[in-house]
Amino acid sequence: MKALIVCTNHDTFPNKTNKTGLWLSELTHFCQVLDRQKIAYDLVSPLGGVIPIDERSLDLKDEVNRTYYEDEVFRQRMESSLKPSDIDPKKYGLIYFTGGHGTMWDFPDNADLQKITSVIYENRGTVAAVAHGVSALLNVQLSDGKRLIDDKYLTAFSNMEETLSSMVSEVPFSLEDRLREHGAHFTKTRIPFTQNIEMDERLVTGQNPASAKKIARKLVEELVEK
Repeated sequence: MKALIVCTNHDTFPNKTNKTGLWLSELTHFCQVLDRQKIAYDLVSPLGGVIPIDERSLDLKDEVNRTYYEDEVFRQRMESSLKPSDIDPKKYGLIYFTGGHGTMWDFPDNADLQKITSVIYENRGTVAAVAHGVSALLNVQLSDGKRLIDDKYLTAFSNMEETLSSMVSEVPFSLEDRLREHGAHFTKTRIPFTQNIEMDERLVTGQNPASAKKIARKLVEELVEK
């Protein structure tokens, strides 16, 4: 099985001067689990090319972040990510959407990524996403016309976490509210920023950066059982 990992290209906020983009640990911690299991993966982004890193997430005291950030081969992959048009979804058994606030602008309405996601899911593959990356699933439609997330249990970056991050005025919409409006059953931890994942058949979602490694471990566990 091969995995497809999706990252944002968007790096600006409407008002704040600091740069957004990928939340680094949501990529690195996930990749570490896959690499240890020798599961191959490709990196793709809505436009292809450079995947920007949210400045606030560039924590190199995090050993996993540092290992991947300082790996020239991995950094080259982040600077030359594939475009959706490069992707044959039938080659992948898993698609994983990383987060970071940038995803709120370029994930929800990307028709190419939506199509890739629906093909992987309907080919019995697994769809996974973490934090703001869950925004990619808002408008994914299956061949029967239903939304992928309709009547599904999932989690994502919560309203409380957005408030505590002082980002409510920056984001284009409330992710928690929009997921509920689109028919999902939204769950969250009582304590913000603590690890939480939700599984509903072949849909696996994580609430926040702390959840990325747990998602990967759960996915690997499921693969081993198969």
